[in-house]
Amino acid sequence: MASRPAGPAAEKPDPAVVKTALILLVGGMAVVFDTTIVSVALHTLALRLDTSVATIQWVSTGYLLALGIAVPLSTWGLTRFGGKRLWIFSLAVFLAGSVGSSLAWNVGSLIGWRVVQGIGGGLMLPLMTTLIFQAAGGRALGRLVTYVALPAVLGPILGPVLGGAILTHLSWRFMFWVNVPFCVIAILLAWRYLTIDTPTQPDPAAGKPKLDVPGLLLIAPGTSLVLLGLADAGTAAGFAHPDVVIPLVAGVALLAAFARYALRRSRPLVEVRLLARRPVGSSSAVLFFSGFSLYGAMLLLPLYYQEVRGTTALAAGVALIPQGIGTVLSRTVAGSNIDRFGSRAIALAGFVIVAAATVPFALAGPHTNEWLLALWMLLRGFGLGCVTMPVMVAGYIGLDQHQIPHSSVLTRTAQQIGGSFGTAVLAVILNTAIAAHPATLAAAFHTAFWWSAGFSAVAVLLSLWLPGPQPAPRNVHDSAGDQPADPVQV
Repeated sequence: MASRPAGPAAEKPDPAVVKTALILLVGGMAVVFDTTIVSVALHTLALRLDTSVATIQWVSTGYLLALGIAVPLSTWGLTRFGGKRLWIFSLAVFLAGSVGSSLAWNVGSLIGWRVVQGIGGGLMLPLMTTLIFQAAGGRALGRLVTYVALPAVLGPILGPVLGGAILTHLSWRFMFWVNVPFCVIAILLAWRYLTIDTPTQPDPAAGKPKLDVPGLLLIAPGTSLVLLGLADAGTAAGFAHPDVVIPLVAGVALLAAFARYALRRSRPLVEVRLLARRPVGSSSAVLFFSGFSLYGAMLLLPLYYQEVRGTTALAAGVALIPQGIGTVLSRTVAGSNIDRFGSRAIALAGFVIVAAATVPFALAGPHTNEWLLALWMLLRGFGLGCVTMPVMVAGYIGLDQHQIPHSSVLTRTAQQIGGSFGTAVLAVILNTAIAAHPATLAAAFHTAFWWSAGFSAVAVLLSLWLPGPQPAPRNVHDSAGDQPADPVQV
C-alpha cells in the first residue's frame, strides 16, 4: 500500500513573529522557573518556617487556585485592554508577588504573595501563547511552536537544579528573586518593542466588551475547586476522602453549569463551542490525558532517585537533566516537521517513545546503572517534546484571530486539570503500592511506573483523533501576486 503523502514543505516563520515570540518568552521563563523551583522546596520551606507539611502545601495549592481563577480572565482582558497592556500588567503583578514572597515574614504571608503570583502567572501563560499565534496568522505554526515550548523545555532542566543549589547554599528567599530579572527585562522589552496594540474582538462595533460576571462566577471557582480536590487527593486518603470528593463534585457541577450557560450566550467568557471543532477538541483531550503519562511521571522520577537510590534533592535534579536535553533535541526534529506531517503522526511517535522509555524505570532497582538510566531519560525527554509541540499546534489550526484566546484558555485549562489529575492518580497508586510493599520501595515504584507507561500507551490511541497534515494557509494577497501581508502586531 502506498504511503500517505506528507503535507507541504514547512515554511520559515516571519522574522517579526520570531522577534515577538522571543520578547514574550522572556516573561514566560519567569513563570516556568518559579513553578519548577518551588516544587522542590516545600520540605525545606516547612522546616525554615516551622510549619507542618499540610500547611506548607498551600504555598503550591494557593498558587494553583489563583491560576485557575486568572486563566479565563485572559480572554476578556485581551479584548478589553489589548495584548501589550495586559502583558505588562501581568508581568507587574507577577513581579510584585515574587518580591513579596521573598520578603514573607511567616507562612501565611508567603501563601498570600504566592496567590498574587498565581494571578499574574494565570494571565501570562495563555496570553503568551495567544499573542504569538495571533502574530503568526496561521503560518509556520510547527516551526513557531519550537519557540513557544521553550519555557516548558528549559524549566524542567534548570529549575530543579537551580532550586536545589539555592536551597543547599543560599537562603530560600533567593528562590523568588530568580524571577525578578526575567520580569524586569520582559517589561522593558515589551514596553520598547511591542507595538501599541488595539484590543481585538469579533464585533468592534459592539463597543468595549463587558466582563461576563455570571460566567466568571461559574468557571473560576469551578476550576479552582477541581484543582483543590485533585491537590488533596495525593495527600489525603485517596479519592474517597471527603476533602477530595466534596470539592471535586462541586467543581465539576460548576464547570458543567458554565458550559450550559456559555452555550446559550453569543459572547461568553470562554467559547466552549470551539470544543466541537476537531483541532481544539482533540488537542484539549490529548492535553488532559497526557497529564497521566507525562506530568504524573514527573512526580515519580525525582522521588525514585531520592527514595529508592538515596540521592539528595540537588542530585535528583541533576539526574533529570538528560530528560530536558532530550526535549531540547526534539525541538529541531519534531517542530520542523509538524507542518509537513501533521500533529497526529508526530504525537503518535512521541507517546510511543515516552511509553517505551518509561518501561526501564519499571524494572530498575536501587543499583541500576545510572548512565543507562540517563540514556533512557534522554530518550524519554525526546518523546515528551514530540508530544507537547504538535498537540499545542493542533489547538490553533484554522482559527480566526478572536477565537485564538478562547482556544488558549480551553487547552491551558485542560492541560492544567489533566496534569493535576494525572499527578494525583499516580500519587495514590504509589502510596497504595508502598502500603502493599513497605519493605521494598523499589517494587512500589515499579507498579507506579508500569501504570505511567500504560497511560502513555492509551494516549497513543487518543492521538489518532488529532488532525493530520494541513494545507498551507492562503493569504488574501497571494492570488493577486502581492507580497504576503505583515503579521498581526501585538
